[in-house]
Amino acid sequence: QVQLVESGGGLVRPGGSLRLSCTALDFNTLGWFRQSPGKEREFVAAMNWRGDIRPYADSVQGRFKISRNSAKTTVYLQMNDLKPEDTALYYCATSTRFLQRGQPLGLKDYTSWGQGTQVTVSS
Repeated sequence: QVQLVESGGGLVRPGGSLRLSCTALDFNTLGWFRQSPGKEREFVAAMNWRGDIRPYADSVQGRFKISRNSAKTTVYLQMNDLKPEDTALYYCATSTRFLQRGQPLGLKDYTSWGQGTQVTVSS
């Protein structure tokens, strides 16, 4: 297994964009999660190795997009039209379980985690 490392966080104004990166060489499922003070960790987006299954949380649907580079070494989370409520510490994580359409994995299904990258949306 490899250690996951997130990057790309920062301070951005509402309506702006950021792209987060996560190093991941091998996985069955990779997910992005976020957590802000006083809230529990929540699911943001995920993708399977093939890339044909990419579920999103309702709160980010249409604004965020998960993808990976051609070498399959990095997974990205493109975040557009950012809102103050998107402010959180963002984590990437991988699971040995397979993702299925209409059957999202649970938080406990992800066993490898990065240390997180902070995203702050403020004017």
